[in-house]
Amino acid sequence: MAWLVAGLGNPDDRYARTRHNLGRMVVDELAREEGERFRKVRFLPVESAEIRVSDGRVILARSTRYMNESGPSYASLAKKQGIEPAKVVAVHDELDIPAGTIRIKQGGGNSGHNGLRSLDQAFRTPDYLRVRVGIGRPPGRQDPSDFVLQPVGAREERDLAPLVSHAADAVRALITDGLERTQDRFNRSTPSP
Repeated sequence: MAWLVAGLGNPDDRYARTRHNLGRMVVDELAREEGERFRKVRFLPVESAEIRVSDGRVILARSTRYMNESGPSYASLAKKQGIEPAKVVAVHDELDIPAGTIRIKQGGGNSGHNGLRSLDQAFRTPDYLRVRVGIGRPPGRQDPSDFVLQPVGAREERDLAPLVSHAADAVRALITDGLERTQDRFNRSTPSP
């Protein structure tokens, strides 16, 4: 059975190095590690790359639509590939988790995250797997929308690579080891610099 890994983010270059694009960065990293490139999927607003994880077929996906309307892209690709929501892994930024940490879960609310809201609606269920990449709350009274769409600063940039790599490891572990073992491993750890 195939898996679908949805890297939530925005397609424009101006959003490439923002906190809101961490999900996209993770699927890019998984593809890069396997020497694969993303290609446009015919008739769907999504790009995909295929890798193998423990002899399992894994489709990495990134929508060509903006985050808040990306759910149908992933749901259509999952349907086309015969992948049930239980085999979908959404990788996304999370304000309510300390910066630099990863949390794994299945289902739950969307905490105001528009990408998750769009996925919930498109799949008609919130019961897919999630690799939540912590970005923490904005400093002071900064609006969370501005915070997530702002490019990361120079200090944060050097912490980004190990965090993205750690999240990519979590995706692979989720596919090979299952939910509970992956939660035991990643929900208590932080990436090593």
